[in-house]
Amino acid sequence: MLKQIKYFQAVVRAGSFSEAAEECYISQSAISQQVQVLERELGVKLLERGNRRFSLTPAGEHFYRKSLAFMADFERLCKETAQIDKGEDFSLSIGYIKGYNGKEFQKALEEFTIKYPDVSIDLKSGNHEELYEMLRTDKADIVFNDQRRAFSDEYVNSILSVVDCYIEISAREPISDLEKVNVRDLRNTPCILVASREQQESEQAYYHEIYDIESEFIFAENLEEARLMVLCGKGFLPVEGGDIPEQYTGNISRCLLCRNGKPIQRNYCAFWKAENSGFYIEEFAEILKAKFMI
Repeated sequence: MLKQIKYFQAVVRAGSFSEAAEECYISQSAISQQVQVLERELGVKLLERGNRRFSLTPAGEHFYRKSLAFMADFERLCKETAQIDKGEDFSLSIGYIKGYNGKEFQKALEEFTIKYPDVSIDLKSGNHEELYEMLRTDKADIVFNDQRRAFSDEYVNSILSVVDCYIEISAREPISDLEKVNVRDLRNTPCILVASREQQESEQAYYHEIYDIESEFIFAENLEEARLMVLCGKGFLPVEGGDIPEQYTGNISRCLLCRNGKPIQRNYCAFWKAENSGFYIEEFAEILKAKFMI
């Protein structure tokens, strides 16, 4: 059936049986017969024929569109299988967002490496913009990131989770007694963000424009440093997912972050280039997604 699918795609792409036959180096009658064989195999009519012209039936249009992705996956599978047979090394470059507090990514990484011990993993961390740049310039095959842009057709955008946003604040602060806190109540308390020097401006703009945080911004190089700053009463830390580490229990409190009384939420996704889809990329994405569903 694979041969018939290729002939069918050639006919639709060329818009002509004769041109498709020439492209495939067979006769016009032969390619027409092969398309008819495909229709009999499927039990549906793919083309409406008449007066030397044809048009796709609704079923044919659906089959053509889906068959393009199917054939691309099949060709990729054949290539990967040949690479495995030759003993060629596989590597997967994975980017993950700096500062995320949940354990889903770590658990997915552990399961993947146990399942595919021969795949070399190259890990890269960064904030949203750094990860986007890694993906855009092919320095990462797949990234676990938050969503800050509208989805693009150039990428596969797999939503993993929609999470409530919280703040962590010193247990000595009066605000720490609240289960929920509005962003306006924090305008006199500095906001601590995890960001490299190069990304401080963009991170500040994001939290100001999207979260409506109006307080002073101060920065930490990593999550551990940010929590030590919270512990010292220097400000509050926006966080999503996970729990407060045991060593900070009783010293740091967590409050639900709200705007106009409603919880602020954020999407976390797996992103990879649509043209770069492959078995290991999609397998890691599926494992990661499963961890968020537990």
